[in-house]
Formats: sequence, C-alpha cells, structure tokens
Amino acid sequence: MNEERIYSVILAPHVSEKSAMQAELSGQHTFKVVPDATKLEVKKAVEKLFKVTVVSVRMSNTKGKVKRQGARLGRRSDMRKAIVRLAEGQDIDYMGLEG
Repeated sequence: MNEERIYSVILAPHVSEKSAMQAELSGQHTFKVVPDATKLEVKKAVEKLFKVTVVSVRMSNTKGKVKRQGARLGRRSDMRKAIVRLAEGQDIDYMGLEG
C-alpha cells in the first residue's frame, strides 16, 4: 500500500454523542472513510497518522436518508464508517491536529 492511499483513506472523525461515549468508555473511535476502504487499510492509516496501536476495526455502511425540502425530494449521500478499537491506555487527541 502506497503512502498516498494511507493519507486518503480517512476522511474525518465522525462526531456524535454515541461516538463520544464509545471513545470515553471503551477506547473506540469512529471515522468516516472512503467507500472502498478495507479494514487493513484503515488500521494502517490510523496507526501511521495518530501513532497508536489498533486492536480491531469494524466497518459499517450507512445509507443516506431521503429528505424533503418543500415539494422537492432530496437524498443525503451514503457513508462508510470505521470503528477502531485502540490498545489499552492509548487515546487519540483531535485538538492537537491541524486540518
């Protein structure tokens, strides 16, 4: 796997109440990833970018919701998430990162 692919696999952290609680209680962090990402690619990307040890990776595909704006129908885009479990005692600090 080349360096460009590693840096392009992870799109953003997925921030929600559920993901924040998972990060606090069980050391699981959630990321939005590209639709064709594999577990191994996500694991290598997280380990390289954040310098942590990844124990496991779970992937989830979320279909976009159909929303209505007046008489028009629209659809949110589909999303692929990766839930990454870190080794005991390790954590990811999002505040120290620059975009």
